[in-house]
Amino acid sequence: MKLTQEQRIQLHGFNNLTKSLSFNMYDICYTKTREEREAYIEYIDEQYSAERLTKILKNVADIIGAHVLNIAKQDYVPQGASVTMLVSEGPVVEVPTESFEESPGPLPETVVMALDKSHITVHTYPEYHPDEGISTFRADIDVSTCGEISPLKALNYLIHSFDTDIMTIDYRVRGFTRNKHGYKLFIDHDINSIQNYIPENIKSLYQMFDVNVYQENIFHTKCKLKDFDLNNYLFGYTKEKLTPEEREEITDNLQKEMDEIFYGKNISYSWMEEDEENK
Repeated sequence: MKLTQEQRIQLHGFNNLTKSLSFNMYDICYTKTREEREAYIEYIDEQYSAERLTKILKNVADIIGAHVLNIAKQDYVPQGASVTMLVSEGPVVEVPTESFEESPGPLPETVVMALDKSHITVHTYPEYHPDEGISTFRADIDVSTCGEISPLKALNYLIHSFDTDIMTIDYRVRGFTRNKHGYKLFIDHDINSIQNYIPENIKSLYQMFDVNVYQENIFHTKCKLKDFDLNNYLFGYTKEKLTPEEREEITDNLQKEMDEIFYGKNISYSWMEEDEENK
């Protein structure tokens, strides 16, 4: 529901709706040796350090029209990083100390009030399979806003900010606000799928499905890359250096890893082996 200034809903007080976007991405890589795995994790930690993640979140704040109030960031040992950013829908309001003339006790120089507080966070999780040579990098980004600003505006930017094999995206509108007559509004915009906010050229690259609970204003979309090129999953070399047997085994392991993440469950392929034996 895109409203013009004249059509904008007139509210009683300020907008109390909370809109939360969770963007969860995975990057999969095959690391044959311990040295390759350590090099991959070092590369990931450098590529997605707390400093770079902070820049990404600042850009998200700019895109959704939020004002940054506070930033906390941390790089972890041995790997991983986190950034938490407190934002508001509008600039902070400085209240003059004269407003507190009747208050007892010492007065601060200024009192800062931040209405419509919201937050943006990111956490990264590099990890690896103990036996099959697969390393997986995961980043979880949460954008929670109050008021009219919408985190969905930043979704396209987030997709382009990461090398993403698999995405899990959740969007939820919580709480309610009231119009000037006291009538409750549990959502202030039209949406039937998160896919509405993903450009067509991106959607064409992914296998996608939705699980939406419209009456609860809960929307869920999963995405997995359609095309598979083994070279995109090898770290430091190309498939030409592998034997045909190695290529097949690595491809099977990578695709199984991606399927398990996409469907959210462990997958057994023992039935395929039994079919082969029975032929």
